[in-house]
Amino acid sequence: MKKLAAALIGAGLLSASMGIAHAAVSAEDAKKLGTTLTMTGAEKAGNKDGSIPEYTGGLTTAPAGFDKSNGVRPDPFASEKPLFSIDAKNMAQYADKLTEGTKALMKAYPDFRIDVFKTHRTVSLPKSLQENSVKNATRAKLSEDGLSLQGARAGVPFPIPKNGNEVMTNHITRFQGVGFVVPKYTAYNVDSSGKLFVSTQGTWTQEAPYYDESKDGDAVLFTRARANYSGPARRAGEAILSYDHVDAEKGSRRWQYLPGQRRVRLAPDLAYDTPNASTSGMSTIDDINLFNGKMDRFDFKLVGKKEFYVPYNAYRFAYAANPEEVFGSKVINPASVRWELHRVWVVEATLKEGKRHIYSKRTFYVDEDSWAALASDQYDGRGQMWRPGFNYITPNYDASGAYSTAAGHYDLIAGTYCINVWPGKGGVKVSDKFTPDSSWTADSLSGAGVR
Repeated sequence: MKKLAAALIGAGLLSASMGIAHAAVSAEDAKKLGTTLTMTGAEKAGNKDGSIPEYTGGLTTAPAGFDKSNGVRPDPFASEKPLFSIDAKNMAQYADKLTEGTKALMKAYPDFRIDVFKTHRTVSLPKSLQENSVKNATRAKLSEDGLSLQGARAGVPFPIPKNGNEVMTNHITRFQGVGFVVPKYTAYNVDSSGKLFVSTQGTWTQEAPYYDESKDGDAVLFTRARANYSGPARRAGEAILSYDHVDAEKGSRRWQYLPGQRRVRLAPDLAYDTPNASTSGMSTIDDINLFNGKMDRFDFKLVGKKEFYVPYNAYRFAYAANPEEVFGSKVINPASVRWELHRVWVVEATLKEGKRHIYSKRTFYVDEDSWAALASDQYDGRGQMWRPGFNYITPNYDASGAYSTAAGHYDLIAGTYCINVWPGKGGVKVSDKFTPDSSWTADSLSGAGVR
């Protein structure tokens, strides 16, 4: 990463302080929001050569034939052709715009390539969220340990971030709608022999109480989510409920319903590097969305902002009707994934001394427009590239926000890969209303379980 840091310094984008700063930005700095920066902190202007366009508010018009009732979003750019492709043969030409994980995949798999398309800045966000983001700039802060959010509500907490913890907090609070449901999501795995199989299947429901403006004071929860499993047969009827607290002392709390036991139990072990059963252990619990949960086991250093090719506007992939055409024997079918050039915040996470985790280092690439982590590089205890990950973001042109939960990882050591919460032809239904709190109690899990 030394070359990357040098490039960022030359561009004047390296963070002034690599430690954790706790004060909000000055009123003078906040004036950039809505002028040179969008109200949520992205650079308004395009880049010098025009390959990244100016931000004009995002895509708010659905393509012809879109049926909002089924939640499947057709690709609004289906007629576009790739500008060019990058693979192992020509990757050196584009090396400065490829994540380390992308380059590692190209070296490992001759069939892995990325098709680069015209960049579209399609993320649109509610006006109230934008206004609250401006307010948060001068009132939000992190606790002394850099883990708990204070003074922020219903907007991007740190539109002008000063450190890695702030960028990752923006990712955790990214707006995917007040709530959404993936009626029939699937987690797919491809094993080392190239066989595709269903790891889990079910319904994923998520809400963001952090964005509930009807309540006074600071939010208690960032998100609450529930998975009700319908398959495979061995997991049918299981359910998991998760709370991600604003207060890091409470962290993430999870409850699990197992039909064989016919009871709900607190599941404190479903955190950090615990193998994620949804992907049959091919990823960790804090690999969900590329990163989620408490940040206390790593030091998060803000390297700066840079242009990278990342999956974007991945409608063709996320809403594909036939998984066999999407998931290849070694890599995801390159023709099904759209890659674009975007500006991302680069955050390096290094395992703290005395802390335990299967990853020794992680690098996250966080989108400036949506604040979603779009790619990650994850290294084993020897410091070798292990699990590069990608988030296949699909902005909601029929509603504000962007669906950024369909994410997955390649395992370069095992020769496998997985994708979690892939909507496919089941679609994603976005809501602008909160459901009653009674729907989110641990006791409600047993009533929803199927025996």
